[in-house]
Amino acid sequence: MKKVFRALVCLLTVLTVRAANDRLAVINAKLIDGESDRVQSDVTVLISEGKIESVKRNGKVPKGYETIDIAGATLMSGFIDAHTHIRSLSSAKRALESGVTTVRSASTPNYQDVNIRELVKSGALSGPDMVATGVFVTPNLGETVLADPRLAALMNGVNSEEELRMLVRINADRGVDFIKTRGTERAGLPNTDPRKQTYTQAQLTAIVDEARKHNIPVMAHAHGDEGGYAAVAAGVRSIEHGTYLSEKTLKLMKQKGTYLVPTFTTVVDLTEPGGDYDNPVLFIRGQHMLSALEKTVKRAYEMKIKIVTGADTGYGPNSVTRVGMEIANFVKLGMKPMDAIRSATSVGAELLQISDRTGTVTVGKEADLVVVPDNPLEDIRSVQDVVLVISNGAIAMNRLPFRKE
Repeated sequence: MKKVFRALVCLLTVLTVRAANDRLAVINAKLIDGESDRVQSDVTVLISEGKIESVKRNGKVPKGYETIDIAGATLMSGFIDAHTHIRSLSSAKRALESGVTTVRSASTPNYQDVNIRELVKSGALSGPDMVATGVFVTPNLGETVLADPRLAALMNGVNSEEELRMLVRINADRGVDFIKTRGTERAGLPNTDPRKQTYTQAQLTAIVDEARKHNIPVMAHAHGDEGGYAAVAAGVRSIEHGTYLSEKTLKLMKQKGTYLVPTFTTVVDLTEPGGDYDNPVLFIRGQHMLSALEKTVKRAYEMKIKIVTGADTGYGPNSVTRVGMEIANFVKLGMKPMDAIRSATSVGAELLQISDRTGTVTVGKEADLVVVPDNPLEDIRSVQDVVLVISNGAIAMNRLPFRKE
């Protein structure tokens, strides 16, 4: 198996369009760096060995750099999607081309996220960088028991404290960066009730405790309030969705510093034809879910709870949700445009504990950058029109004319 993986890495390395150690210069940029509240003009960003080498106004380009003149377009940090289900190379490519340079998996059934992470680290893929969660810690694993021979012991369920801890340990052994569990049932299946609590606070506490032994944070799927409160009280790092959260739960989140990843655009998808969900039961459910989630996001923002973008999609060929849409929807819900952009950049990096590597356009950080044609602080919808993506210093997508010097 290791020989097959190494062969795949070698093949993909040959197919990689550009090595990450190329020297690039992005010139004539309007810059949103993720730290300042203002847009800087006429900025030059130099990139070397996959990292940001310098950020200067009207900076000179040394010899040996390939120059990309973006002619006054807006340069930003690459987007972070903190809730994905990417499990294939084609899906990773679609995410990257939408401007997403970092993703956190929200579980995959066969550790595909761990393998994608390693391909990116090896340089075989330009990105997106993957924060992997591996197998979902959920009461019924179903076919996922095929992901690892040790999971056979959990075929009849994952409910007791020992079963919960065992699954966390297997995930840790497989090298995950996060653990994903649940406080409530799913919203995207017609025969489940998203309000219904699954794991209790005691069960969730066991999961968080075991994960902490391996220095791994926990994310918790929770639409309903009871399951959401139990997850926050247990010490999870983020609540995913949070549709029906009460004031009491939101106050606890604020107190404990729990992040909210509302995946708002996915609930919009429930209410519209096509996309990842197209079912009459889900359409009806989506009507009240959307209204409830609007209130949750607005209240969380008022309370200064940290909110992060998540598209909650596998980026399949029929997917219609993207992080750019989530940013624009956050502004519709009352966020300031800069705050919405930070939810997809610097705040997302904080959640994933990778702020030292990405999330802002800062010297020394990974060259994860996107270009959009217009100023998103004037029209936030511009973030949906990504025309250039640089991931780990490699040009992953370019729809702009550029010249070499």
